[in-house]
Amino acid sequence: MPDRSVRTIAAGHPARLAHGSVRRDNPGMQLLLWIVALVMIALGVVGTVLPALPGAVLVFAGILLAAWIDDFTRIGATSLVVLGVLTLIAWLTDFLAAAAGARKVGASWLAIAGATIGTIAGVFTGLVGLVFLPLAGAAIGEYLARRDLERAGKVGIATWVGLLLGTAVKVAIVFAMLGVFVAALLM
Repeated sequence: MPDRSVRTIAAGHPARLAHGSVRRDNPGMQLLLWIVALVMIALGVVGTVLPALPGAVLVFAGILLAAWIDDFTRIGATSLVVLGVLTLIAWLTDFLAAAAGARKVGASWLAIAGATIGTIAGVFTGLVGLVFLPLAGAAIGEYLARRDLERAGKVGIATWVGLLLGTAVKVAIVFAMLGVFVAALLM
């Protein structure tokens, strides 16, 4: 009886690894994996503007799965490094945008902490929470620091504007990621 070990299969077929054979030899599995990759990418695009879904991270994971399915032939290391950096920038934007808006108007450290706490809480409370909790957190933090209601309102609004600008940046990054993905597939 022939030896069916991974070493023998790999030695007999240099491009074939034990896991790779499932992708190449089973078109149904390959189709299923492509569907999973595309669903992850679609959910990531939706998650860029909706809370509770890590948008750019899901897009990257879907593209990474697509690259793996294709044995990294069209989507190589350079593309994946660029996409990884874009994912990191988008992820950091999630946490820093509201705080940057608050900082722009000279907010206190309590306002920035409040905006950060509000953003984190907003991720778990739905769209309304994600939109308004950073604003409320910054306003409450600023009011606690300076006891000035008008200033607290200005800081809250600046935080909200920062959040909106951050979302616009994330959307742009995700579409850039999709562009890199499509270009890599077509070339």
